[in-house]
Parts: sequence; structure tokens; C-alpha cells
Amino acid sequence: MMPSNCPPQSPLSRREFVSNAFALGAGAALPVRGAETKEVGRLGPIVGHTEETMSFLWMRAQAAGEYVLEVTPENGGAAKRIAAQAEAAQDLCLHWRVEGLEAGSRYRYRVLNGEMVIAGDAEQVFATAPKAASAGKVRLAISSCAKEDAGSRAVWKRMAAEQVDAVMLIGDTPYIDSTELEVQTRRHQEFAAVPEYQELLRNRPCWWTWDDHDFAGNDSSGLAVGKENSRLVFTRYRPQAAYGDGKEGIYTSFRYGPVEVFMLDARWFAMTEASYASPVKPSLLGRVQWEWLQEKLLASTAPFKLLACGMIWDDKENKELDDWGSYAHERKALEKFIGDHKIPGVIYVGGDIHASRVLKYPTQKAVGYDLVQFIASPIHNSTIPSLNVYHPDLVRSAVEPHVFLVMDIDSTVTPARLSAELVNKDGERVFAYQLDLSDLTPA
Repeated sequence: MMPSNCPPQSPLSRREFVSNAFALGAGAALPVRGAETKEVGRLGPIVGHTEETMSFLWMRAQAAGEYVLEVTPENGGAAKRIAAQAEAAQDLCLHWRVEGLEAGSRYRYRVLNGEMVIAGDAEQVFATAPKAASAGKVRLAISSCAKEDAGSRAVWKRMAAEQVDAVMLIGDTPYIDSTELEVQTRRHQEFAAVPEYQELLRNRPCWWTWDDHDFAGNDSSGLAVGKENSRLVFTRYRPQAAYGDGKEGIYTSFRYGPVEVFMLDARWFAMTEASYASPVKPSLLGRVQWEWLQEKLLASTAPFKLLACGMIWDDKENKELDDWGSYAHERKALEKFIGDHKIPGVIYVGGDIHASRVLKYPTQKAVGYDLVQFIASPIHNSTIPSLNVYHPDLVRSAVEPHVFLVMDIDSTVTPARLSAELVNKDGERVFAYQLDLSDLTPA
């Protein structure tokens, strides 16, 4: 519902009113299922947020106690040892923050419990981000909508085979459809237990945001009852440097060579307050996240800047309201901000719709260049052809299961270049699209 300070002479449109009503209903009617009682084996270790001089690693232990992460430069040098406590109150999840690393360097790591090596696989190696000030290359794997099925496992293997430097998972990973703490915990455990997922992330960093099914339920908003449980479990199972402002939301960002990525939270704040862009319309990002995003965009020196979230940046044109088309006032405000400050290199990234697309929007007047959106979905086997709708700005599309984007970003060439290919689990190239930085520079 809207705050009481909304002017009574400016009522919500029917679409906005329905969206509020639906969100309230969805929040109140989330399914509740009991969690099965069974022993959970060790999960991980995996690599999370990684930058030039720091990396976050994660593991879920099988038993409480102290666990030491030992990190050693691959080219020789002294090992760093960081201790952490696995506690039942935190579902035995361990987060290690490793500092004092060298940019663009490789490190081996293992986990010890006392003198016993708990995790010491030869493939436990990660690389720090290349120096942002130097020209470089990075290869990202980006997608959404994964399950524990064979097709999803094949995608994790294909991502590894493509030798990507890092992974971005932008929602519905996993499917949960409940905010009950026990259900959230069990589903994160089951998802993290997939061997191919663990193998992919044990030697490359990953960043995550959520969409509706891992946040609360289909088409859910920030009015969902119990969303605090979803956030709590997310923070336990996702080794990120930040989770929103530390109290609300899970938005975060990272710089990796020639690209800076802003992983937006399009669920936590949705419908919970009046919009910063219009006091008579509901917010999507929320004022706190909006202020954070403005500050980060202004400070970014990366040639390319990806704005990534679970939902798509236009209208799904169905009965659901979880898309930027339902919050066009906030997208308009964002594009005005980009244009007013002449920020180059901005690209939209979305997921959710079980179809993959590239759209090029005629935003020259507002932004100074045409904004491009990449949509990557699904990793699992279920497509939705009806959501691959006609759009005048559509330039590529595919309705195919088991897909992800391989995005190559190269600042060693002039102008810097971004090349994206939609790849399926068998390594076949479904479509490709390329941009030069000159295409994304204000006139």
C-alpha cells in the first residue's frame, strides 16, 4: 500500500493498484512446508566476491568447530591462514575474508580442521581481479533460473568448459517459493550440494542476486511476509562483500578489470514505499538503493557498467507485474540521471522470463546513446515461448533451454569492446551481439 502522505487527488492507476493488491495477497499466501530432518554433508568450498586485493570464500561445515582457510600464492610465497567458527546458530556456514592479495594473481587454498585437511582438492585455485587501471580482458558467464536437474548441471559444466573468469547468477537460483526459514535453508542446501555447481565455483568467483522464486514466491514484492528469513539465508549461503545497506536488501557491486557490475535488488523494496521518481507511484529500488546506485555510477571509472537484476527492463506484457515496465517512472529517472551526468558504457542485464533476448532502445535523447539490454534465461529445461513477445526494439531472441551468456569484455583494444554470445549446454552458439564503447558514449 502507498504511504499516507500521497496526495489524495492523484490516485494510483489501475495497474499500480492491482500490483499493490497482488503483492499483499502473494505475501500473505506463501506456501509453508516442513523441512526434512536429515544430515547435510560438507558443502563447498566455493569462491565469492573477489577484487584486486581481497576475496571471500565460503563453506558449510558438517560439524561445529574452528576451520582454518589456508591461502598460498601459486607462484610461491608465504601462506595466509584465517580461522572461522562453524556454529549451529548460523547453519554451520563459514565465511572467510582474505585480504592483502596481489591483483591479477592466482592462489591455491585448502581448509583445515585442526591438523586434518577437510577440503584440499587440486582444483581449489582462484585468481584475483586484474588491475582496474590497466587495460585487460574478462570473460563472464551470466544467466538465471536454475534447478538441480541434469540440464542445469550440464550448464555448470559448460560454463567451466568455456573457461569463464567469473559467474553472475541473476535470480531463481534456486527455486524456493517460501519465506519459511526451514524451507529457505533446505533449498539453499540442496542447490549448493550439486557437484557441478561446486566444481564450477571452487575456482572462480560468483556473484548473486535474487528474483521472485528465491525471494518469496511468484511475482512477489517487498510486501512478502517473512522476507527477513529469505535475506538471512541468502547472507549465509552467498559470500558477498555486502548485502544491501547491511540491514535491508542484498544489492552489491564489484569491479573486475574493464567492467563494473551493479547487482540490483528488485524485490526487497518493491511496493514498500512511495517512489523517489514520483510520490504517487510505488517504488521498485527504494530510495536507499537508488541513492547508493547514483553514488556508485558517478564514481565508476570502468569502461562498461552492467546494471543487472532478476527481472527484465521492459514489460513482460502478461498479467504479472514484476518487470521494469511496471515501474517505468523509475527507469525513466535512471535514464535521465545517466544522461544528465553523461555516464558512458551502461548496459542492462535481466533474466526471469525463460527466454533470451537482446533489445536496443532508442534512448539517444535522454541518455546520449542507445541503451542495450541482454536477457539470459533459463539454465533449466522449461521455456516460456509466450514471453518472447514482439518488441520494436528487439534485435536478437531465442526460446531455448539450458542457456547462458558468455560475455567477453576487452579494454586492450580501442575502442573497448563487449561481445556476448548465448551458449547452450552443448556449447552451441545460439546468437551473438557485439558493442563497442563508442556505441555507448554520449554524443
